[in-house]
Amino acid sequence: MSDAFAAVPGAVVDDRGLAHLGNPVREQRELAAGAAIVPLADRVVLTVAGEDRLSWLDSITSQALTSLAPAVGTELLVLDPQGHVEHAASVVDDGERTWLIVDRDRAQGLLTWLTRMRFRLRVDPQDASADFGVVAGTGAAVGVLGAAVVWRDPWPNVGVGGWGYAATQPHPGADRDWAEAVVPRAAWDDLAAAAVRGDVRLAGYLAADALRVAAWRPSASAEADGRTLPHEVDWLRTAVHLDKGCYRGQETVAKVHNLGHPPRRMVFLQLDGSDAELPTVGSAVRLDGADVGAITSVARHHEEGPIALAIVKRSVPVDSALTVEVGDGEVAAAQEVVVPPDAGRAASVPRLPRLSQRR
Repeated sequence: MSDAFAAVPGAVVDDRGLAHLGNPVREQRELAAGAAIVPLADRVVLTVAGEDRLSWLDSITSQALTSLAPAVGTELLVLDPQGHVEHAASVVDDGERTWLIVDRDRAQGLLTWLTRMRFRLRVDPQDASADFGVVAGTGAAVGVLGAAVVWRDPWPNVGVGGWGYAATQPHPGADRDWAEAVVPRAAWDDLAAAAVRGDVRLAGYLAADALRVAAWRPSASAEADGRTLPHEVDWLRTAVHLDKGCYRGQETVAKVHNLGHPPRRMVFLQLDGSDAELPTVGSAVRLDGADVGAITSVARHHEEGPIALAIVKRSVPVDSALTVEVGDGEVAAAQEVVVPPDAGRAASVPRLPRLSQRR
């Protein structure tokens, strides 16, 4: 679907889709303000039809879905038997079908697993990506697109269930207005044509990534590395219900929650902006010269400058001065705590002043 946007003036398109239109920083501002929208070709739509769809998904995933009301956005995780995250999906139901929005590189694996888990239940999981695409932005910006459904991000405000490990006040995502609209393929093509004419302002996925990182929002493709526990990246905030029935991996979820101390924790890093070069995903995070973690997401934010999410060892002190590998050298990284070391205790963590406030 990304090819449709290649003709938009200034468009840079790669294997993830529309990356930017010449000025990712400006695009961030417009995206956050609701003045632009972003086509997300790296997000794929799956659907589940059938009378048993919600109770079935409830029984095999981390989220309580049996009573999910139409048009209410939530999230689910599929865990392995040891509680590690295998798949994550944004979820919204329209009263007849449940729509799952999934990172493209995880979609086929999730669909295959769902298909194998049908048994004799009245459920029909399907890949709907040929007929629908995903366009994101503020709720108001995507609300006019004539979408089949709109998923509104529940982060960081948790309703029933979930657990806000990052009890930071104020949370950087508290004002996050993010929605993902599932639009028919014809509307996707019409959007590209309107952007070519200059009738619609677009942003690229680099702008969306920067806003996600600044809001401490984990991504399955970026933060789930095969060893990730939901507790380590604050996914208990929106994607796990702690009082529902049994599902694969629940024993580990309960154990780590009750005892605390997940082996790793996600941190937000404000990077030294004196170097024009950003670290790459996978770059080492170091404490006193020793590797203690790795960068999982990195961006250049329109207010914060160079920022990143990283997963580090739980033992890393919350007030330690970290460095990040960049090219042949290192840059300083100011740590902000997303998941406290004693996460099961849901400790409250004071926030550092934002980098822009410290200058």
